[in-house]
Amino acid sequence: WDRHFGVNSQMAFRSMLPALRASGSRFMSKGHGHHGSHAAPTLKARLKELIPKRVAEVKEFRQKYDNYEIGTYTLGQAYGGMRGIKGLVTETSVLDPEEGIRYRGLSLPEISQKLPKAPGGSEPLPEATFWLLLTGEIPTQEQVAGLSRDWASRASIPQHVTDLISNFPQSMHPMSQFVAAIGALQTESKFATAYASGIPKSQYWDYTFEDSMDLIAKLPTVAALIYRNTFKDGSITAIDPAKDWSANFATQLGFDDPNFTELMRLYLTIHADHEGGNVSAHTVHLVGSALSDPYLAFAAGMCGLAGPLHGLANQEVLVWLTNLRAKIGDNVSEAKLREFIWDTLKGGQVVPGYGHAVLRKTDPRYTAQREFALKHLPNDPMFQLVSKLYHVVPPVLLEQGKAKNPWPNVDAHSGILLQYYGLKEAQYYTVLFGVSRALGVLASLTWDRIFGLPLERPKSFSTAAFQSWIQQDIAYKANPTSNKPPANED
Repeated sequence: WDRHFGVNSQMAFRSMLPALRASGSRFMSKGHGHHGSHAAPTLKARLKELIPKRVAEVKEFRQKYDNYEIGTYTLGQAYGGMRGIKGLVTETSVLDPEEGIRYRGLSLPEISQKLPKAPGGSEPLPEATFWLLLTGEIPTQEQVAGLSRDWASRASIPQHVTDLISNFPQSMHPMSQFVAAIGALQTESKFATAYASGIPKSQYWDYTFEDSMDLIAKLPTVAALIYRNTFKDGSITAIDPAKDWSANFATQLGFDDPNFTELMRLYLTIHADHEGGNVSAHTVHLVGSALSDPYLAFAAGMCGLAGPLHGLANQEVLVWLTNLRAKIGDNVSEAKLREFIWDTLKGGQVVPGYGHAVLRKTDPRYTAQREFALKHLPNDPMFQLVSKLYHVVPPVLLEQGKAKNPWPNVDAHSGILLQYYGLKEAQYYTVLFGVSRALGVLASLTWDRIFGLPLERPKSFSTAAFQSWIQQDIAYKANPTSNKPPANED
């Protein structure tokens, strides 16, 4: 953090945390919590109520501070994936290197405590997560139930998409199938149809919202069809309007264990958003900035999620854990495990599931899954192996001295939970990640349209251009009478 932002910037971020937390609890003083008003507005109705004030706030903020410098950056950051450059606006979540992700100011433990749950359940409902991400408010149980019914009513998919999935070869990776199916769903885009008819810009958000609601509703059925066609008999059950989003998804996948349904609620909540700079979120924003409809923008984001350095990592972690267990067996001592980790590192390999581009502590998404495992599968051999790694790997990585963050991330844990309940096909795990990530990126895309954010177009330089610019800048600073280098912009 210090390297990328500087100590002053880190202190500034810390000073912002009370405001971020306040934004997450703003609903309490407005009567939109669990003890809220008698009337329960729908999600769209509530969003319409919020938009004018929020747009006015941003307009006023920009009028006052548009020319305010928010940071500097280095050549190393330009070559290094633009890490630490503050250049995106994402309303839905902010990632703190020390505390982890906050959805609208709320940490994951706070979300687990405050968001509505299914009757008899203990994990937050993803419907409530989406409501929070979109509005900044915690919905009532009634509002969440209404959203569940709304999504159930939108869940049917056209026959051509069903036929497409049915004809995919079983050798085709599930994420490739997922991307293709989402692209095929684009025939249903209300935004694309409305844009072609010439709607005003002020209505862009409305049709983006409708597309987002439709797409989120349809994704579990698409994902379940891919799973059942690739690994099972190809049949899925119909959507039950009385069930919540996660429960229908679990049933369509072919699982009836209530604890697996609870795991789905947890999984779909904690993977929903991770601010705007990660590959999938940034891609959806970037492609959406061209006014591509949500289907096209989300499909593009899923191409990014399929990469080994992003969403595919959870698959790679499980493969590594399985191979590790086969080599060393169960009940291995921590000393033996430490020796194996050192051999892995000395062999030029990495320990998958450890480290993160931004986080500098244990990922709270890892912790949430660990707590679930301690509650439901404490004696599972794979969980016990992961627990030992949690104690062994960070000290080894610190001793090695190369890792900026030696702590486990979300991918270090998710696979073993799915394995325990019988979803053993690791190739499929990133599809589950994709279904969840829709909640965050589509809520964010809706706000992009509300704010009327423009086409994203950062400036790029060639190495030769950077070399020339830097030399001119050095000469100018040494002798201000020399030619000043041109501005870094188009």
